[in-house]
Amino acid sequence: MALMQRLADDQDIAARRARWVGEACLLLIPPMLLHARAVAEGAIVVIDLLFVLRCVARGDWAWLRRPELLAGLLLCAWVALTSALGPAPGHALPQALAVVRFWLLVAALSQWLLARARARRWLWWMVAASAAWIGVQTWEQYLTGTNILGYARWGDGSLTGPFYGPRAGPAFVVLLYPALLPPVLALLARRPVWARLGGGALAVLGVVTLLLIGQRMPALLGLLGLLVSGLLLRRLRPAAIAVVVAAVVTLAALPVLSPPTEQKLVVHFLEQMGHFWQSPYGQLYVRAASIARAHPLFGQGFDGFRLVCDAPQYLDAQAQFGLPAVIGPDYGCTIHPHQFWLQAATDGGLPGLVLFAAVVLLWWRALLRGAWAGQDALRVALFVTVFDWLWPFASTSGFYNMPVSGWGFLMAGWGLALAREG
Repeated sequence: MALMQRLADDQDIAARRARWVGEACLLLIPPMLLHARAVAEGAIVVIDLLFVLRCVARGDWAWLRRPELLAGLLLCAWVALTSALGPAPGHALPQALAVVRFWLLVAALSQWLLARARARRWLWWMVAASAAWIGVQTWEQYLTGTNILGYARWGDGSLTGPFYGPRAGPAFVVLLYPALLPPVLALLARRPVWARLGGGALAVLGVVTLLLIGQRMPALLGLLGLLVSGLLLRRLRPAAIAVVVAAVVTLAALPVLSPPTEQKLVVHFLEQMGHFWQSPYGQLYVRAASIARAHPLFGQGFDGFRLVCDAPQYLDAQAQFGLPAVIGPDYGCTIHPHQFWLQAATDGGLPGLVLFAAVVLLWWRALLRGAWAGQDALRVALFVTVFDWLWPFASTSGFYNMPVSGWGFLMAGWGLALAREG
């Protein structure tokens, strides 16, 4: 009996130490996604290994029966198969197998690391600090001309926040609602007028900062998130109206406040929409659709778009869909199609697209269930963030590209942990 008790005590100590290491790695992820993505990758791998070892030690694999987690692993397995059958299996298959780390991260967060309120609280503080860091550096660059590192705004007119290049918008829109909605709702719920005004002002500041950064898709997704947040949170609706008014005023005043931002955010956007299918994004989407149509069952495997997009049979992709031709073989080719849903189709064919859609819908359903019922600001914020991230009518980075998708999988795991608790 004494030996059994000692073994049990040793297992408890090992479990506690594993949790401490896992939580430390989790808290590293937000700041490292901003400035040292390799460290963030390492932290994700450590969390995954600890989670798998925990499952082995406990013989607990019940999480595999969760449909929102199982669907991701099935998608990963299918893309691994299509990569083995694709045009460059030696290149694509190892990368396809490596993306399991993101799906394991979601499982580890939702089923283990974020089960305790303390871990969730510390994670919120790290996310809020990351959002504040981008916001402060955006305003410093706007007001003084350079950020803390001495970098000026990017050549296309967008503000770069604390970064060298135009990365502030995609990161800030992912952080915005989890960082701001809880304090905004807390202030709006208080009786003093100054508290309510402060909550409204904080919401306005967040959205105006996003617009001032000057990147089109993050700005549009941020406004979409505001609409969804207002629909789900009754207490937010007056402040949401004020934010919309402030956004309209900001856009109207951009020629005075920030002419480069106005040129990028408004003028260039309208020009691009006027001839979308001949624009760089339109060409990418048409090329991706052509590849998916040519390989409907297995696609071209991981990274398939980049590997085959310049093949001769896809050079007339515009004409295949009855669109005006674009001259030049390099048009429509880059490292990925800049659209998650099209990437799923080029990587895995129609089955890959169906599995990806299943992941998205299962995640949205699980996150929305708790957000709708509880009127909880953080649950709503995480649903809005994942909803924006996976919105099908958006230009994106690659689905597995760090750092933006690192943020996305982090938010999904966090939201599913709260949904599981509820």
